[in-house]
Amino acid sequence: MHLHRYEKIWLSFGILSLILFLTIIGINAFGQNHTPAGGMMTIDPKKVDQTPPFDHPGVVKLDDNRYQVAIVGMAFGYKPSQIRVPAGKEIIFKVTSADVTHSFTIIHTKVNMMAVPGQINTKSYTFQKPGKYLILCNEYCGSGHQFMQTEIEVYQP
Repeated sequence: MHLHRYEKIWLSFGILSLILFLTIIGINAFGQNHTPAGGMMTIDPKKVDQTPPFDHPGVVKLDDNRYQVAIVGMAFGYKPSQIRVPAGKEIIFKVTSADVTHSFTIIHTKVNMMAVPGQINTKSYTFQKPGKYLILCNEYCGSGHQFMQTEIEVYQP
């Protein structure tokens, strides 16, 4: 097979560009400590209501500056239906699902997780301003999906 001189130049340029791009992305990811997902915790989706911390979903104070919120996504709602946390404290959300795949998205924040049966997803967030924040499911989960929402109340301690 014969390649024209210009084809060789463009082919070389494309390969070098790809190598340069992947190198820059790799160095940047390593420098910012980005890693693939790992250490994901799993549970038996049929025993969610018997597995801590989901056997008593809600807010638990871990120490003076950290709170844990265990949340279970279920058919067209979240358990607990009311969540109240303090502003300025680290809130660790632990989310799973008892039936189908849901999502747990707090509007106007960076909290956006999947609630998958058998998996525990964790995200930490600190609310700076008190107020009410809307929680929505962004994953279609059935005919009542549009009603799957709740609020989280953030108060000033």
